[in-house]
Amino acid sequence: MFGQFLKEAANVVGDALEEQQRNSASSGGGGGKRAAGSSQVSAEDVELDDGSNIPLSTCDGNKKSLFIGINYVGTQAELRGCINDVDNIKKFVVENFNFPTDAAHMKTLVDNDPQNMPTRDNIISGCKWLVDGAKSGDSLFFHYSGHGGSQKDDTGDEVDDKDETICPVDYATAGVIVDDDLHALLVASLPEGVRLTAIMDCCHSGSVFDLPYSYKPDGNLEVEEIDNRKAAMEAALSAGMALFKGDKKTALTTGFRALTLYASDPGETNEAAKEKQIKIRSSVADVIQFSGCRDEQTSADANIGGEASGAMSWSFREAFAKNGFDQTYTQLLGNIRTLLNGKYTQVPQMSTGHRMMDLKTTKFIM
Repeated sequence: MFGQFLKEAANVVGDALEEQQRNSASSGGGGGKRAAGSSQVSAEDVELDDGSNIPLSTCDGNKKSLFIGINYVGTQAELRGCINDVDNIKKFVVENFNFPTDAAHMKTLVDNDPQNMPTRDNIISGCKWLVDGAKSGDSLFFHYSGHGGSQKDDTGDEVDDKDETICPVDYATAGVIVDDDLHALLVASLPEGVRLTAIMDCCHSGSVFDLPYSYKPDGNLEVEEIDNRKAAMEAALSAGMALFKGDKKTALTTGFRALTLYASDPGETNEAAKEKQIKIRSSVADVIQFSGCRDEQTSADANIGGEASGAMSWSFREAFAKNGFDQTYTQLLGNIRTLLNGKYTQVPQMSTGHRMMDLKTTKFIM
């Protein structure tokens, strides 16, 4: 996650280490010992732009939607409810949020339609189609029901060393789509004033869009906000300081691999980093991802009311049926969680591209 963020963090730690070394040398210290009275960089030295000043989308412009449902028919990975999920969610957004159904505004990829198979190439093409031409006021909707996965991160931009993935129908031959790609395809290019709402009904999906803010229900179903960038920053700082002290083992277990990959770029310069301040501009669009579970969890392919259905897709619709449409984002997440609590082990998550003011008071629209 947060590749650019870690690049900037590398500069902060690099500056801090240089200062530590200068202080140590001037005081006669050495061998990686911190000089008495010298400053030590911490997360408090970093300014994180939360994007809360970005105007929210009115959602009164163009509406486009992309639906992906994969049952992997005839394979050992076969699921039952994913195409039903697409049919049900599609009907839901058309009837309740006025999403148009013509080909210019709605695209569906399901593996029982030979003309619109959810292959890796078609999913990537569909994502590009969804965001193409988006402008302020537009409302975009993305729904995926299928397999999700987790794999070792080979690029060094994940603090937990894992990439979250989605699995196209041809993943065995064409490969999966990783979270870095989903962020690049669906988030990075969107302009201010656009809202993208995503429902990810798949395993290991908590951070599959690589968004900086997470909203998670605690044991009492109260929703708490978490700035994921702080974990990345703390890991980078801990790794750099551990290395300075000669503790290579700690450095290697606290995010140093990601840090060194970015720090080794000789062309990377940043004046703000020299002042030990990192200003990360989060997504300027309103990107909201609802996911069926945490990164380490699985999402249920269930039978609900006699119909095969993904638990997340069902609970998203049911939360409105039981509680009406006048809900804040955190109320909606809590209601989704309540519907699944005690029936399934998965814990639904919500994440956003910027703080979007206070989601305890911001009403759900799209």
